[in-house]
This record gives sequence, C-alpha cells and structure tokens, in this order.
Amino acid sequence: VQLVESGGGMVQPGGSLRLSCEASGFTFAMTDMSWVRQAPGKGPEWVSGIKYKDSSTYYEESVRGRFTISRDDKRNVLWLQMDNLRPEDTAVYHCAKDWGLRGPRGPGTQVTVSP
Repeated sequence: VQLVESGGGMVQPGGSLRLSCEASGFTFAMTDMSWVRQAPGKGPEWVSGIKYKDSSTYYEESVRGRFTISRDDKRNVLWLQMDNLRPEDTAVYHCAKDWGLRGPRGPGTQVTVSP
C-alpha cells in the first residue's frame, strides 16, 4: 500500500485548499477511503470518508458543509476540498485506506490556517 498526499500549505482563515492523494499497491476502486488529521498534541481524528460501492460519504461534524471528499477510481486519486478554513483545522492531513481510523495512512501533508 502506498499513499502520497499533496496540496497542503498555509492559508488565512476563510481560505481554501484542495488536498490530493495518489494511491497504489491495492485495488483502489474496491476500497473505502478516508482522510484523517492529527493536530499537535492530539490524537488522530477521522475527518471524512467515502465508500467505493456508492460513493456515500461521512464528515466529522466540525467540517460538514465546509469540506468535500471525492475520488477518481480510474486515476486512483482521492481528494479533499477544504473551504472556509478555520485555525482549528490546522493539522497534518493523512490519506487513509479503509473506512475510519483502522487502515494504513500516508505520511501526510501539513495544513496551517493562520491570520
């Protein structure tokens, strides 16, 4: 399993970022996928998930309405569109195989939201 994230950076509150994850080493089109974040000094938090069967989604309450998860099964790519970012969204964001926190994750991409 290989997961490589990109797209992080530093933005002001209210700004947007689009994270990407390139996946390989498994059958992406048959796998539920997730985004997990970890802020300094805190445990991992499941931010969003998308199922492979019907692309149904999950969003953690604080990001619902601001973040959008999507996937391209032909290109083996997972995205997370993040709008109206808040300082509390600051964290390392990891692409993760499977639904929830149980699967392997990539090294992550840093997202910093600061005035």
